[in-house]
Amino acid sequence: MVTVTVTLSEDRFQKLQDLAKQFNIPTEELLRVSFEELVARPQEDFQKALEYVLEKNKELYQRLAK
Repeated sequence: MVTVTVTLSEDRFQKLQDLAKQFNIPTEELLRVSFEELVARPQEDFQKALEYVLEKNKELYQRLAK
């Protein structure tokens, strides 16, 4: 098993915790299940999701690269 560290904003982390609480599961479990679902999607769906995230955060990535 591999451990991964992810940086989230406070508000995103709070939303994640709220969702986990709704499903009555630990936050880490919600993340793991969500990631597994993303990886299990057909390639086309994954590509669309990836393109959306990259475009949405394009300006941020450009600022961080400077």
